[in-house]
Amino acid sequence: RNLQPTLTYWSVFFSFGLCIAFLGPTLLDLRCQTQSSLSQITWVFFSQQFCLLLGSCLGGVFKRTLAQSLFALFASSLAISLVFAIIPLCHNVVVLAVVMAVAGLAMGCIDTISNMQLVKIYQKDSAIFLQALHFFVGFGALLSPLIADPFLSDTNCILSNSTANASSNLPHIRKSLVPHHPGNLSHYDLPMKGMVVTRVSYAFWIMALINLPVPIAVFFLLYKERMVPCFNSSSHPLLSADELAMETRPTEKDDLSTAVQRPHAAGGHDDLFSCCQSKNFRGASYTYFAVHITGALVLFMTDGIVGEYSGFIYSYAVEEPLSVVHKVAGYLPSLFWGFITLGRLISIPVSYRMKPATMVFINVVGVLVTFLLLLIFSYSVVFLFVGTASLGLFLSSTFPSMLAYTEDILQYKGCATTVLVTGAGIGEMVLQLLVGSIIHDQGSYSFLVCGMIFGGLAFTFYAFLLFFHRMYPKPSSDMGDASPDKPAVMDDTGQYQR
Repeated sequence: RNLQPTLTYWSVFFSFGLCIAFLGPTLLDLRCQTQSSLSQITWVFFSQQFCLLLGSCLGGVFKRTLAQSLFALFASSLAISLVFAIIPLCHNVVVLAVVMAVAGLAMGCIDTISNMQLVKIYQKDSAIFLQALHFFVGFGALLSPLIADPFLSDTNCILSNSTANASSNLPHIRKSLVPHHPGNLSHYDLPMKGMVVTRVSYAFWIMALINLPVPIAVFFLLYKERMVPCFNSSSHPLLSADELAMETRPTEKDDLSTAVQRPHAAGGHDDLFSCCQSKNFRGASYTYFAVHITGALVLFMTDGIVGEYSGFIYSYAVEEPLSVVHKVAGYLPSLFWGFITLGRLISIPVSYRMKPATMVFINVVGVLVTFLLLLIFSYSVVFLFVGTASLGLFLSSTFPSMLAYTEDILQYKGCATTVLVTGAGIGEMVLQLLVGSIIHDQGSYSFLVCGMIFGGLAFTFYAFLLFFHRMYPKPSSDMGDASPDKPAVMDDTGQYQR
């Protein structure tokens, strides 16, 4: 009965992946299209990342009813198709930044709502479905650069008198423009004015068409649930026996207050601003807050590693002491995302047999060991490729496993999904900026040192999370015996049962 909703949420996350990875390889062509400087085009990255974070915080607003969630997903996935179609028409960098801000808001809503809805549907069985959900992010992120690659300019896409002098630098410049933080490339003298010659518009239109079935799938789900106003018939579908029993049970028990509280308790996921209301803190122990904070800090570090590694691995490889050929080094980001996608695919059956806590432990230890070996064999080009693939595998399932584990601890109450998504988004944005400035000041070797430090911090925060898990109050025994696989509900006063 949950097949269509699950497939729909997975497809929407494919839209998220398409939109998260195309800016890096197309940045030079977009710079030519907008005839802007490299310092100006960096605002496009900032607008997308900042609004993605904002959308993640606000996404919980639309979770209150299924209709609101689906309409938000429909609008967000349709907005991404429209953004792909509009980008070729943006000939001003400010307009392009605004368009990418809209895409960031849509991506943030998709990130929060899809995770929340799958956790609501499957709860203690959600780990395997979350692994599949995040596989589609990797698949979309792997596909969009492949679509764009045939249409990228091999020579200068602005024809001027200085074209001949600048064209030889362009392959290196394109590879150096990282997905979210282009870095310091001001020493490249590229022409600002002239006739724009680029075919990258075709890539965006192809991605818009590829993404178009996603909002259509969400619309069909809305239609099936009879939530489309103009297609909604006067008679609603009959409730199944299970749903009827759930609806009538509070009346039979004559417990009206619990019936009113149940929708909130079952969901247990608010937007970030609702989570911060004081009424949610009454009666909660310190471990309640500690689980939220330590879980968010683990993802702050691991998602930050994903962002900074995919962004700066090329720049690290082409510098001394490795001095990898530019064309060969260009395969490293693709290798990294490819093994993230492969790892998420492998994690689907693995998560069926292995507990989320064990998977997260393997992930953070694997990331730490990989960075340690990368530092030891820092002069080996072969191990750089091996380590990149290994790091992608270990990072691939961290987010969905961490989300499932934290929700299990909190018995699907609190604001774990919203807080974790927000923490991951902040980490990806902040650590990229931090590592970029450190590499600029200290040299390329600091790239691996930063990764080692972030991996160590992720392991430390996870150790604290395990400690607070042991300290967190267990649900009451009678509730656990009656329904061990169902989340605990709040009592009549709205407080958590201890």
